[in-house]
Amino acid sequence: MSAKAKRVPLSRERVVGAAMALADEKGEAGVTMRAVAAQLGVEAMSLYNHVAGREDLLDGMIDAVFGEIDLPTADSGWKQAMRDRAASSRSVLRRHRWAVGLMDSRSRPGPATLRHHDAVLGVLRAGGFSVAMAAHAFSLIDSYVYGFVIQELSLPFASRAELDEVADGILRDLPADAYPHLTELMTEHASQPGYDYADEFEFGLALILDALHPDST
Repeated sequence: MSAKAKRVPLSRERVVGAAMALADEKGEAGVTMRAVAAQLGVEAMSLYNHVAGREDLLDGMIDAVFGEIDLPTADSGWKQAMRDRAASSRSVLRRHRWAVGLMDSRSRPGPATLRHHDAVLGVLRAGGFSVAMAAHAFSLIDSYVYGFVIQELSLPFASRAELDEVADGILRDLPADAYPHLTELMTEHASQPGYDYADEFEFGLALILDALHPDST
């Protein structure tokens, strides 16, 4: 059997998947029609049978990202559903570091995006939120999740060892007693055994969810 006969036919799903793999490696800027075609071992022109162009490709990538986020259900109550959905969103956005800046930028949302948004609103409405309060809650939670992920991905450390190295370097270079509260934070909090910056996510999310009430106005 020839190599050509063995080749898996192109599809929109394959093209989008290749683009996402490229973005995971090189960021959004690395996603060009030519680069995606090279990833798939085809000519760039063949991609246009499946996507209209780069913008359509980005639409498909973001829709696929939403498709990876667990859909919330009302079975465990709206608060637990929003907590689980936020955790899943954070996990997916950490996996696809390029996606957070594009999540709400697309003017042509795909079916997975629409299904996700409808499910979130459905859980909130089933939990007693008015239409307006559901919109407020949705926006607030997403603003927190997206903002936290952006901050988290921007940190100059990704492990405990790297955090200790960064903190030691800052403390070493600080003039003695010049910034007592910053020194206190690093020595008595961030440098303590068991500290994990990821815990800040749960702390902030709990505050937001506890502050939201279906009967709020």
